[in-house]
Order: sequence, then C-alpha cells, then structure tokens
Amino acid sequence: MTHTTAEPNMPELAVGDFYYQATGENRYRSTVHAQGAWNPLEQHMAPATGILVHAMENFQPREEMRMARISLDIHGIIHAGEFEIQTRVIRPGRTIELIEGEMISQGRTCIVARGWRLKTLDSTVVAANEDDPVIHPEELVAFEGMSPWPGGYIEGLEFRAANGHRPGKGVVWMRNAFEMVEGLRSSDFVRLMGMVDTANGVAPRVAPGPGSWMFPNVDLQIHMYREPAGQWLGIEAQQTYGVDGIGLTSAVLHDVKGPFGRSEQILTVRPLPGQQ
Repeated sequence: MTHTTAEPNMPELAVGDFYYQATGENRYRSTVHAQGAWNPLEQHMAPATGILVHAMENFQPREEMRMARISLDIHGIIHAGEFEIQTRVIRPGRTIELIEGEMISQGRTCIVARGWRLKTLDSTVVAANEDDPVIHPEELVAFEGMSPWPGGYIEGLEFRAANGHRPGKGVVWMRNAFEMVEGLRSSDFVRLMGMVDTANGVAPRVAPGPGSWMFPNVDLQIHMYREPAGQWLGIEAQQTYGVDGIGLTSAVLHDVKGPFGRSEQILTVRPLPGQQ
C-alpha cells in the first residue's frame, strides 16, 4: 500500500481500492478517494454518507425491514483522516424504527444521519410509479463534464451522461471501483448511497472554478420507494438558485432496473472567497 500527502497541512491518506480503513471499533480513517471537491482537507459528503449508511446497515439489522429514508445534516467540517461513528436507536418499533448514526471528528460532530427502517410486505397488487425511466448507462458515452471538479472522490468515478445535459439540469450515470471499507465487500445499497450526494455537482448552474460561486449543501435527504441494486447510480438532477443566497438540488434516483427514489439538498449559494 502506498500513501500520499496532497499538501503540507493535509493528514497522510492511504491509497487503495477502498474509501476508508477501519482502525478500531467504530473508528475509521479516510483515504484519498474520499477527498472533497470544495476543500482538499475535507472528506466529500458522498463517501461520508456511504460510511454512515454502512454503519447503520450493520447496526442491529432486521431481516424483515429495510431503510426507506435517510436524512443527513452536516454540522461542520468533515475533516479528512480519523473519525468515529456512534450508532443508536432513536425510536424502536415492530414495524417502524428510527436509527441514528453520528460522525465525530476531532472531538466534534460533523454529520448526523437518521434512517427510517420500515417493515416490508408484498404490495405488488397496488404497486405503481410516476417516475419515468431514463436511458441505460451502457448506451451512453463517457461524460467529461465533471473534469472541472477537483478532489480524489470525483477523480475516482466513471461518468456517463444522456443527451440534453445542460447547466441546471441533466441525467448523469456514475459508478466506482472502490469498496467502502478496506477488506469488506460493500452491499449494493451502501455503494449506491455513497454516490448520491454527487447530485449537487452533475448539472451545476454555474461552473466551479476561480471567479465563480460556491453552492455547498448543508443536508442530504434520500427517500426510496424501492430497494436499489447494482453498481450504477443514475442521477436525474435539477438545480435551482433563489434570489437570497439559498438554492436546491433535486434528483430522481435510478439504478439499472429503473427509478427507485428521490434526493434533495438545500444549498448555501455565495461567491467563492475573494470574489465578493
């Protein structure tokens, strides 16, 4: 295994075919593949979501239930390097259960994730879906539109896009070759949830870079009416900016079987530092 240090103040980050190393019970260390786009000293929210979902998925699992909603609030900087995750039951129940995962880095809470587990049953007779399918990724060519984004996380993804992609709206498929935790095979659910936050960057209204604007999200809400499967995540995204510095990224989420849910991210829209 090799290591890299991107700049003098950055913790030494491992390089391998995984986003995180387990360093003890409920403790992890991020690799360069989890590196953020806004700040190289931070983790990207996408793999941070994935490791929290991994922790919650393995916390007191119940075969008859599945995660139907995940709500994540970002409390502060998601520092690269060492952190821990604490999991707990917030609302126990036989058919509905609320669990929580808290990511703590450098002594402070950086993300709180809550997941509703719901008991499953056969509802085939009434099943229906108003979200339209999109073109399959195998029919699309490579998408180079993510190249302006820096950071190890974005660099490690494969992208494909459908025709009609434009600033503010588009369909982009993505997949990665990394396990969430070194030495552990990631479930499809963890793998796909670990890419959903990328929705905020696939069709931005303004291009990232010097002289431009920032639009980081402060939360991520994911609702799923079907359990996703496979390696490919399709994001049918649209992004809106209001007039008072607040925006919203909304997306229909797809896997290779079709649409399975939706995501929302509230944004703080402001000029990049030094551009005011």
